[in-house]
Amino acid sequence: MPNHSTIAHREMQLRHLEQAERHIAQGERHIAEQEGLIEHLANHGHDLAEAKKLLDNFYSCQVLHVQHRDRIRRELGE
Repeated sequence: MPNHSTIAHREMQLRHLEQAERHIAQGERHIAEQEGLIEHLANHGHDLAEAKKLLDNFYSCQVLHVQHRDRIRRELGE
């Protein structure tokens, strides 16, 4: 039978998993919005350099969010 600290740790990990899932969903929205903005800027002849840099940052952050979520899932045995 698991002890209290094991249960508390699992509950904390489940909260972290929920937060990681929210971060991933938010990252997906940011990426989609930025891709839309880049398309709009391209259609109107604007410089895309800064917008693409920001999109690259969003992609990098998203990779980290997914890695974090996956690490929590492994720890939880999912």
